Amino acid sequence: MLSHQNNAAIGIFDSGIGGISVAAAIRKMMPEENILYVADSANAPYGGKSEQFVLQRCQRIVEFLIQQKVKLIVVACNTATLICISKLRALYPIQFIGVEPGIKPALLASQSGVVGVLATQNTVNSLQYRQLVSRLSQQSRVLSQACNGLVDRIEAGEIESTSTQLLIKQFVTPLIDQGADQIVLGCTHYGFVSRQIHEIVKDRASLVNTSDAIARQTLAVLNREGLKSTDTQQGETVLFSNQANPNSLNIVEHLWPNEVEVIHPFPVD
Repeated sequence: MLSHQNNAAIGIFDSGIGGISVAAAIRKMMPEENILYVADSANAPYGGKSEQFVLQRCQRIVEFLIQQKVKLIVVACNTATLICISKLRALYPIQFIGVEPGIKPALLASQSGVVGVLATQNTVNSLQYRQLVSRLSQQSRVLSQACNGLVDRIEAGEIESTSTQLLIKQFVTPLIDQGADQIVLGCTHYGFVSRQIHEIVKDRASLVNTSDAIARQTLAVLNREGLKSTDTQQGETVLFSNQANPNSLNIVEHLWPNEVEVIHPFPVD
């Protein structure tokens, strides 16, 4: 494993701004940690891309983060985690933490035995996802809904639009109609529209978001590896993006007011 100083940054990346929801949970739990976040927004979403393309993008971003001397990398993307994380762990001598749809906690909380998963097409189609569902859903039903186009709207900052609300309703309503009482947000972007999803499901279902669980796992790995920051001051956050459109940056600033210190163009094509 690479030797890192305790006060080096935690590297986090996603196909776009969706992983900011994970970064925010890490910041809340570990305010003293420095965070370096990469948004590959020019290539978002990964959910509609080939596995080879997603792996190539992940490798480029990981190599950039390692050059920045981060001490740990969080793959804050369900699609990238399912497709790539085992390959990344084999290729690079650094700790990786991934995200996957929170199906297990959803099944444990379900009263109806029916759980709905909102995810990208690539996540739903991946062998790893199908194996996860098969392993966990022995006595229950897991309904998988690919939400084509939703990430694009979130990246464009169209969170409050009527058309986005109608799109979300189109994806969520069939799950509720089939008895799902837990709705899993199987893409980190979807946390940005959790309020809109709540308005549709009302009290008929609960939402399952894994951001807090990923933050706890990150803390556990830092402690286990002796990499926890020794600083007592608030950590800095640096955001890199290769397509920093004003609408998406407004979303970031709304989530982290006065938090993101520097926004740099991401220097990897």
